[in-house]
Amino acid sequence: MGTALEPIELPDWAWERAEVRQALRARDIGAVFRHVQRYAGASQARIATAAGMTQARVNEIINGRREVSRLDVYERIADGLHMPDDARHLLGLAASREKRPGGVAFDLAAFPEVVRVYATQNSAAQEIQQQAREVRELDILAVRGLGLIGLNDSLLRACLPRERDGGRFRVRVALLDPDSPALAQRAAEIGESAESLAGGVRLAEARLRELADTCEISVWRYGMLPTWRLIRMDSTLFVGAFDAGWEGHESATYKVMETPHGPLFRGFRRMFEAVIDSATRTV
Repeated sequence: MGTALEPIELPDWAWERAEVRQALRARDIGAVFRHVQRYAGASQARIATAAGMTQARVNEIINGRREVSRLDVYERIADGLHMPDDARHLLGLAASREKRPGGVAFDLAAFPEVVRVYATQNSAAQEIQQQAREVRELDILAVRGLGLIGLNDSLLRACLPRERDGGRFRVRVALLDPDSPALAQRAAEIGESAESLAGGVRLAEARLRELADTCEISVWRYGMLPTWRLIRMDSTLFVGAFDAGWEGHESATYKVMETPHGPLFRGFRRMFEAVIDSATRTV
């Protein structure tokens, strides 16, 4: 168990456990303390000493009778528990300057860009629509886009505003070129005729052309086999994947937020720009 003065050191694997990361994201210090008890064998007295609190206060936090809300207290707890930088970031704190074992592979987890994972796009639909009503820029990378924006009852069509704070709302949509070999390959993968899939792309383009009076819209045709399905709304991305066995909306959907140093959001945005640069504009 250790004495009250003995430092608390959780193994790196404990900080990487899903339940610990969820507690940090939620700033649920009571849950964090319970995990510290479980994974470090620390008593309430040891936690109190490490966090600069009384044991009575720690007991209240653990049992849900008191919450932590002050930034300086979060900092004191993080320092006292020797949280690695990835845990500090999840808690909303700046990185410490301490070096911990684990190297680059461990440090990559310090950038919590993936803030939520949905089983399918439909599970994220409500949140996607809510955010779409508030943003200034919308980028979409899809195959035919009918389910996202091409039809009256598609996910995003009704969310497109006419103006956003007096300025034009910018929409860019990249669709698979209906005349490309990649489209024929994709059609075969999902058991659909190339003619049908190509017709869906052309229908989406025609319906998107109708939006020219309501927003600043451009539509592009790309010619590579689709891998990622992207919806970018300002600094938030919803990302799914295409594969031979499923459509993009059937994929798990990852909500990715832009962070100061994270590679995922920047990488996906850079990829979208590269697709646009090599594509042909049709609208």
